[in-house]
Amino acid sequence: MKFIILFFFIPRLFALDLGYIKLEASFKKPLYLSPHVNNPEIIYVIEQRGMIWELNDGIKSKTPFLDIRDKVHTPVFPGDERGLLGFAMSPNFQTDNFIYVNYINNNDSTVISRFNGNKEEKLISFEQPFSNHNGGMILFGPDGYLYISVGDGGDAGDPYNNSQNLNNFFGTILRIDVNTSKGYKIPNSNPFIDMNDIKEEIWSYGIRNAWRFSFDNLTGDMYMGDVGQNSWEEINFQSYLSSGGENYGWNHYEGDSLYIDKKQISNVVMPIYVYPNNANIIKVLLGWKEDGARGCSVTGGYVYRGDLIPGLKGRYLFGDYCTGRVWSFKYKNGNILDFKDLTESININDGNKTIYISSFGQDLNGELYIIDYSGTIYKLINK
Repeated sequence: MKFIILFFFIPRLFALDLGYIKLEASFKKPLYLSPHVNNPEIIYVIEQRGMIWELNDGIKSKTPFLDIRDKVHTPVFPGDERGLLGFAMSPNFQTDNFIYVNYINNNDSTVISRFNGNKEEKLISFEQPFSNHNGGMILFGPDGYLYISVGDGGDAGDPYNNSQNLNNFFGTILRIDVNTSKGYKIPNSNPFIDMNDIKEEIWSYGIRNAWRFSFDNLTGDMYMGDVGQNSWEEINFQSYLSSGGENYGWNHYEGDSLYIDKKQISNVVMPIYVYPNNANIIKVLLGWKEDGARGCSVTGGYVYRGDLIPGLKGRYLFGDYCTGRVWSFKYKNGNILDFKDLTESININDGNKTIYISSFGQDLNGELYIIDYSGTIYKLINK
C-alpha cells in the first residue's frame, strides 16, 4: 500500500493512541473524499478545479476518473468558493454506472448533474448571486434518496433573506429521488410536497452554508456543520426519525444567538454545539497568524464507525478550516458527552505547515480521513 506511515503518542487519559497515514499521492486544492460503493480498496478525491481521481489501494490513477474542467468555474481569487464541490456514487453503480456531482459552472450557476461515463444529464440548475456560500455536499441518505446542501447565496448576512424563503433553493438541504433512468422525482415523504409557492425538493432550511454534512452509518442520524457569519460556528443534528421541515434559524439566528437586528421566530431547531468564530478568514487566506483563535469556518465530519480506532467508536469528529483543529464528542439523548480536543492527539505536524481542513472523508470500512486544502490527505489510525 502506497502510504507514508507516521506515528504519534498521546496522553493515556484519552484512552487513545492516535496516528495517521499520509497518502503518497498529492492533489491540487482537494475538497472531498468519497468511497466506492462496493470496493473497500477504492476511494475518490475531488479537486476544486473540476477533476475526480480514483485511488486503488492508495495508488492514484494515471488519468482522472472524471474531468469536467471545461464546465467548472475556475477560482480566480482567495476565498472564491466556486468549483467542483461534491461527488456521490450511485448505490447501484455496478448496474447503472451513475455518479452525481455538485458544481458551479462557468456561468456562475449551481449544477447538480448525473454522469454516465462522460455523458452528462443536468438535474437541477440555478444561478448563484455571489461567489461564496454555495453549499456543495451531495450524499445518498440511508433512505436511498439524494441529499444536497445549498448555501444562502452569499455575501454577508444573507441580504436577500434567502434562507427563510421556501420559494428558492438557497439556504436549504434538498432531498430528491434519482432512482430513475432520466430526471428525478420528489419523494412523497418530503415535508412540503404539494404546497403552493414552495420548492418541493426542500427537506430543511434556515441554513447559511452547510458545507459538509453526513449520516451516521449505524443510526442514520444526520450531523451538519453550518459555517457562521462573524460570531458562531455550529453543528446541527437531525434524527433519522425526522420527517423533515426543520428550520435551523439563519438569518434570524447565528448559532444559538439572535443575529444582528433580527427578531425571534418560532419553531427554530437550535444547534447541538457552537463555538466562537474569532479567526479572521482574510488573515488566514493571506497567511497571517491569529493566536488563540478557535476558528472561522467549521468543517463537518463523521461519526466514527470504523474498526482501526476502537476508542473513537460512536464519536462525531469535526474540525475548523482556518485553525486546523479537530474535536469530537458523543451525542446521546440530546446531550453532548465527553467533548475532546483531538488536535494535539492526532498531531499532524507535516513539516510545520498549516493544515487547512477542507473536508473529512470516510471510506467503505468507516475509516476517516482529513483532507488538507493544501494538497495532502491523512488517514486516521490507531497507533
